[in-house]
Amino acid sequence: MSPSQHPSRRRFLGQAAAGAALLACGSRRAHAAPGEQLSIGVIGMGWRGGELAKTFNALPGVRLAALCDVDRARLDEAGALYPGATRYSDHRELLADGSIDAVAIATCNHWHCLAAIEACQAGKHVYVEKPLGHDLWEQRQMIAAARKHDRIAQIGTQQRSDPMQAEIKRFLHEEQGIGALTGAVACRYGARKAIGKRATPLTPPATVDYDRWLGPAHDRPIYRDQLHYDWHWDWNTGNGEMSNWGVHLLDDVRNTVLGDQPLPRSVAAVGGRAVWDDAGQTPNVHATLFETDTIPVVGVVSNLEPVGGRRGRLREAGVDTGYVVYGEGGRYEGRRGGGKAFDTDGKLIREFSGNGGMPTHCANFVTAVRAGDASLLNADVECGHYSTAWCHLANAAVVAGAPGDEGPNPTSLSQDPHWRRVVGVLENDLAKRGVAFDTPVFRVSPRLAVEAERERFASGAPRAANGHLEHHGRDGYRVPEIT
Repeated sequence: MSPSQHPSRRRFLGQAAAGAALLACGSRRAHAAPGEQLSIGVIGMGWRGGELAKTFNALPGVRLAALCDVDRARLDEAGALYPGATRYSDHRELLADGSIDAVAIATCNHWHCLAAIEACQAGKHVYVEKPLGHDLWEQRQMIAAARKHDRIAQIGTQQRSDPMQAEIKRFLHEEQGIGALTGAVACRYGARKAIGKRATPLTPPATVDYDRWLGPAHDRPIYRDQLHYDWHWDWNTGNGEMSNWGVHLLDDVRNTVLGDQPLPRSVAAVGGRAVWDDAGQTPNVHATLFETDTIPVVGVVSNLEPVGGRRGRLREAGVDTGYVVYGEGGRYEGRRGGGKAFDTDGKLIREFSGNGGMPTHCANFVTAVRAGDASLLNADVECGHYSTAWCHLANAAVVAGAPGDEGPNPTSLSQDPHWRRVVGVLENDLAKRGVAFDTPVFRVSPRLAVEAERERFASGAPRAANGHLEHHGRDGYRVPEIT
């Protein structure tokens, strides 16, 4: 019988007792010795957790030892695929298992940091999905926990492990294959559906331990149709598309274009939830202008169905999901696992081919854990912190912006041609739907300066902007400050 089938044991493990167990486990083995199997547990058995379980399970020398989810139905479904893995409905019990070396965390965003901190305290190494966390403050606590307990901690921005990335950097910078760089646009033009708007609050499925599902999030009524996945579009538990796909895309730009500049100098944005009358809160149309040390960068997402079907799908140059780097001698169009460079006449200069980063990224994590050497990681959590921070700043700018009918025209926020082109594309697309930026559904934020050392907006920014960057959790599930 699995641990998830022992309710009396779960009742016995109150939060104080569980915390003591985690700290006690911290003195156990640091990592598998060379030649030993590395035992990994996966926390969060949604689609991404299932993919990570499959990937780690296929790596040589790795044992998928445990699975955890607060939804018994998901846990049982995953357990049927991996009968040798122990099942847990409470991740604290998994972390108390001294035979487990590392965990992969694929929970809802609002659980990433607290689960990772507790894992580090329990002596486990951590692979955590993107975004690194729900806000900047808790991400810093996660990093501090990894450093304090000397744990290997990697974020799941898997493109960092694609060998193609090094080739792209050489092409853009050493060879100057498209000349001096002038700007970049990271885009996700991918359709999603409205998530419903109920008249009465949603009753969570009976298979879900809802208090533990909430964890650090506030206990508020939910009016969408489904509990799972659509938490992405609720600020209480998710961070919207900008921090979903946006983390991957802006991480690529930081990596290949900007030399991993930690934070932008300033942020300006426009965004809103247009067309859909649903219970979602995060923007389904969102454009952000980042001022950097070198070139302007635009991040843009739109989840609206293309007008006129696939032929009407929005693109930046030839890219709907990826990024485009512009230079005086042409452009580079990057996508996961591939890319193309063109001259100013549109002639193909070079093609790039990669593997998308998987399973290489998981293997990289395993290699670093076996060696006990965080410097081997391709995407340490601090690297992931910065890429996620760009997205949090973009979201905060929209949250704190003025209503579209009161704020500035988004086009006027900058003379940068890439920004003005992107805003124009969105304006034209919205006009086909009878919607405009100068309506209350949108919010517009002028340039907000960023103080890199404090990882906050500079004085003079609306209070709501910095307020969006720090949450401490709910009673019983507080994110601790790590010193």
